[in-house]
Amino acid sequence: METPPPSATHRKRIQLIAGLCAVAGAVPLILRYGTAPSYPSGNPLPVGIGELPVGKLLVIDWHGQQVYILRRSAKMIGDLERNLEQLTDPQSAQSRQPDYCRNPLRSRLPEIFVAMGVCTHQGCAPALNLPSDPGVAGEFLCPCHSSKYDLAGRVFRQGPAPANLVIPAHRYADATRLVIGEE
Repeated sequence: METPPPSATHRKRIQLIAGLCAVAGAVPLILRYGTAPSYPSGNPLPVGIGELPVGKLLVIDWHGQQVYILRRSAKMIGDLERNLEQLTDPQSAQSRQPDYCRNPLRSRLPEIFVAMGVCTHQGCAPALNLPSDPGVAGEFLCPCHSSKYDLAGRVFRQGPAPANLVIPAHRYADATRLVIGEE
């Protein structure tokens, strides 16, 4: 004995139930993960920066990755206005960073730069390169494939890295302490 084919009404009812189940399953995921910032945050880590000299890079471990903290000089800050046409995203429009770092210096305070020390190409650790020639601007240079970033973590076009360095959430507890992971 053959079973009769399902009616169009029955098929539509099953499609409606399947659609409602998909939406019901997706809503908690969207609420849980849809509101997370696109930059690293959480698990706050206080860092003392009071003794950090100008031109020195402090490297700390946070979430199993390196975070760079650089105290920039007035010259380093001035150099960030040079070579804008050579940068992939000079205004940081496509960058992963908190809104308070969406400025030409990509920092809360002009003299302190905070970034994840991870190249956006293949995850290598870029090295700080401060040339002795005062006419040459400093940079972060990835040793693996020669991607270059300026001292605001903005990537130069000639390398393979697709994006600027990522800026984690951070705030200043006071003049000598920075808290990574909190806003």
